[in-house]
Amino acid sequence: MSAQAAKKRITTADIAARKGGEPIVCLTAYDAPTAAILDDVCDLILVGDSAGMVVHGLTSTVGVTMEMMILHAQAVMRGAERALVVVDMPFGSYEASKEQAFANAARLLKETGAQGVKLESGRYAAETIRFLVERGVPVMGHVGLRPQAINVLGAFKARGRTTAERAEILAEAEATAAAGAFAVVVEGVSEDLAQEVTERVRIPTIGIGASSACDGQILVTQDMLGLFDWTPKFVKRYAGLRGAIREAVETYAGEVRGRRFPEAAQVYRLDPPKPKKPA
Repeated sequence: MSAQAAKKRITTADIAARKGGEPIVCLTAYDAPTAAILDDVCDLILVGDSAGMVVHGLTSTVGVTMEMMILHAQAVMRGAERALVVVDMPFGSYEASKEQAFANAARLLKETGAQGVKLESGRYAAETIRFLVERGVPVMGHVGLRPQAINVLGAFKARGRTTAERAEILAEAEATAAAGAFAVVVEGVSEDLAQEVTERVRIPTIGIGASSACDGQILVTQDMLGLFDWTPKFVKRYAGLRGAIREAVETYAGEVRGRRFPEAAQVYRLDPPKPKKPA
């Protein structure tokens, strides 16, 4: 059996069973090469609607479409063989009704081969999550700072700083778990609130800008690799690839302008003629 055939895909049940156990390692990916690099290290790869900002240069995730998510998820599935792959449902694809949500979630799973979907768990979400799960769609929730609600929130800022916000986030997390989600992302909340959510819900919590007490962590891969000049407070840069790429490009440009590239090793030459056989 080949090494490729021997790989066993992590399932949503595997992730759910990690509650209170070994922390779950998650990162985002939007293309096949990145997914292939992450696959052996990460437990879960999220095809996030953050692609709208990270890849397409949008100012928020609101403009992301189903077609964009399908395209990115198809690419990721070509690169990932082991990690669980979850796809974000974009803004406007699930809020109108649970029937709309099922149609779009089914399309995402059918057309990409991904194993689950993620949706932002507002007050409306519990009924939708239950409807999807009952029909065979694994769902990961998302509470706290919800990027798709940026036009209501007004800014990408921490949530749960007032008593009312804390109560709402706790209620949304508990409702998400009760509805059958296999995990929930907790984004941009105070450490103590993230800890309380983790203690209160029976499903794994995946923190981003939250607490190390969460059952797992996720970051946008390009952020943690240092591909942007600015990164959020909660991001730790594990590399400085922006500078490394810029240096490589400048070296390439200098060699092209100085006619030092391509060198002999990078050019093709005609094969020498073969000697003719004697008549």
